[in-house]
Amino acid sequence: MGQAEGQIDPTVSIVIPLYNQLEYTRSCLESLWRTTSANLELILVDNASSDGTADYLQTVPDLVLIANRENLGFAGACNQGIKAASGEWIVVMNNDVILSNGWLQGLLSAATENQLDMVSPAIREGILNYELETYAEELTSRMKSVLRSGTVNGICFMTNRRVFETIGVFDENFRIGQYEDKDLFLRARLAGFHLGTVGSAFIHHFGSITQKAVVARRDTPDYALKNKAYFIKKWKLPWWKRALMRSSDKLLNKIKSRLESIRYGHSLIEKYHGGRLRYD
Repeated sequence: MGQAEGQIDPTVSIVIPLYNQLEYTRSCLESLWRTTSANLELILVDNASSDGTADYLQTVPDLVLIANRENLGFAGACNQGIKAASGEWIVVMNNDVILSNGWLQGLLSAATENQLDMVSPAIREGILNYELETYAEELTSRMKSVLRSGTVNGICFMTNRRVFETIGVFDENFRIGQYEDKDLFLRARLAGFHLGTVGSAFIHHFGSITQKAVVARRDTPDYALKNKAYFIKKWKLPWWKRALMRSSDKLLNKIKSRLESIRYGHSLIEKYHGGRLRYD
């Protein structure tokens, strides 16, 4: 991997589950090589891709490759990678992201400074219609001390391995994808671990590319509804409690994003949709 700014802790493992979407995987890995040093462990878990991903992965140097004969879903693939990881810190991220300079050091520094056990970077989602490094440098310079406590994002999050050792890994009863990250983060909070999204690191996310492709195939059972029903049953959440949680979370995030945008000109979660940038 290419040399990047700063010194990266050698006890970092990066886990990326894959299912097709070769061009996004290629772009993700190129940005990873460009922005990090060689002092990390890269673990790719291929969920039986059929678009040339498997052949491409054979050409990728310095990685741990787990190749599945069937699609085990996001939870299953991530768990394989987490269990194979040797790092003190484990990053789990989607393959449809582009990383900016200093993203990993930003997460490590913020985790130390804020005593966080799980941490996510600032994220902009949508088409890549801006100059990434210029934007990332501006956002992180303005928001380097900003922290949204108590929340992380399943798109990309870094976890101290003691979290997984304490609460376990993803619940594989959540099939394909959705709700498994929400369940994991809830278990972590209830166990007393500290979570946070920080402005000292920035990445771009194209937006649920694999999930959209799976849905478009129309040959997969409605896993989203089944996962939702399982989550509700597991956590014993009646409709009124779900409604209360939704409304309170929505209001709180709206207030935080509004205050962030007023003060810094950005928010920690940004989405380009319908021709305009939204702060979430």
